[in-house]
Amino acid sequence: MNLKRFPKVLIALTLAMSLFVSACAGTTSAPPQGNQSVSSPAQPAVAQKPVSGGSFNKFFPKSEDEYKVVFTQEKTGFAEAKLNENGQNVAMLSINDVANNPSAATKFKSSSKTIEGFPAVTQGTTTTAILVSNRYQVKVQSRSDSFDADDREEWIEKFDLSGLSRLK
Repeated sequence: MNLKRFPKVLIALTLAMSLFVSACAGTTSAPPQGNQSVSSPAQPAVAQKPVSGGSFNKFFPKSEDEYKVVFTQEKTGFAEAKLNENGQNVAMLSINDVANNPSAATKFKSSSKTIEGFPAVTQGTTTTAILVSNRYQVKVQSRSDSFDADDREEWIEKFDLSGLSRLK
């Protein structure tokens, strides 16, 4: 064995081991400073895993007469469709899983109105939403002045709310 190379080999091994150990150590976070809180005991960080957006599509209303439902977006925990009347967009329909955002469900706790037995809220002058099974927000947003609150409520009722309430 060549002893002249021993220090070089030792240094190389030491560097390799330090890289290996630092890679296996994982990430560390800085301690909270100022007004940052470590955790909120009232709300879990992740309540449940959100469902895939594609699993919501079957609960949307079906196209009928001059109204066409055109799906526009789906991602984990969210699906959205346009409601077109004679080719003109009159509303947006959506289902949002609030599993990882419990604060989104807070606005429904003080609601005195219900649609199909689910707590409902009106947001501004163009949006009506309900909360199904304390987890799925079903929302209809007007995109036309002719599509009013009664229309939004009627289209919320056309969702398969019973089926959505059973979705896990």
